[in-house]
Amino acid sequence: MSGLQTETLDLEGWTHHYSGKVRDLYIPAGSSFAETDRVLVVASDRISAFDFVLESEIPDKGKVLTQLSLWWFEQLAEIPNHVISTEVPDAVAGRAMVCKKLDMFPIECIARGYLTGSGLLEYKERRTVCALPLPAGLVDGSKLEPAIFTPSAKAEVGEHDENITFEQTAARIGGQQAADLRDATLALYTRAEAIARTRGIILADTKVEFGIDPANGQITLGDEVLTPDSSRFWDATTYAPGQAQSSFDKQFVRDYLTSAASGWDKNSGAEPPALPAQIIERTRERYIDAYERLTGLSFSA
Repeated sequence: MSGLQTETLDLEGWTHHYSGKVRDLYIPAGSSFAETDRVLVVASDRISAFDFVLESEIPDKGKVLTQLSLWWFEQLAEIPNHVISTEVPDAVAGRAMVCKKLDMFPIECIARGYLTGSGLLEYKERRTVCALPLPAGLVDGSKLEPAIFTPSAKAEVGEHDENITFEQTAARIGGQQAADLRDATLALYTRAEAIARTRGIILADTKVEFGIDPANGQITLGDEVLTPDSSRFWDATTYAPGQAQSSFDKQFVRDYLTSAASGWDKNSGAEPPALPAQIIERTRERYIDAYERLTGLSFSA
């Protein structure tokens, strides 16, 4: 399903190990993945939508994702995370982190504070989200109080992640660890949602990933966190339930691909078309806007 093509970089001291939809993983040269305790995580400018990696890239996207993740890791310092250092090869400066190698859970941990997206579709059919019953009368953008934990099972690149119930999560990783991931995800969301609101942004939902730190057995936050790739960010000044919200995330790309203008049918099985230059530039602007509004810093490429 995916036309994933990656450029393997020649980085002194590091060897390419794996490429995901957006990130490339390198390990110390001369070591094996099994024996190393650290990895170099490089965020590319690739963008994915509907489980496809698009032909088009978004300039500076990898730097925005990395810098925003680092900022959030600082804001959420009470939650252990995988970052060791930002001293990386010059070729990937600003878009890479040296991180602990975690034993990652095969679970996408999703917190939803507002009803939208695939959750809204399920709600309209069954008045549930991931089998969790919700009150009647909710609309697109309705606030969920309290926020809910709706995990999914990780899929290989090019395959669909599978929404699963909490009980299915417990069957995969054990009841206690499932409860720990749920509690950690909802605590992270609650804290981040409050921070984002002070910046005029609504954090509608977010996806995070956790792993076990082999050094101490502790559940540790990995991958990226609270970026426009992994979260829905809405403009608080224009927010109104019952309509599509003004967003600072890749929903803009999804909306273009599902519009008549793209000429693409997402149910066709065909890969999406290349993005027009104006869609690429406006997506880049949204990512940078999210970074600058949240952090209060100016983005520098």
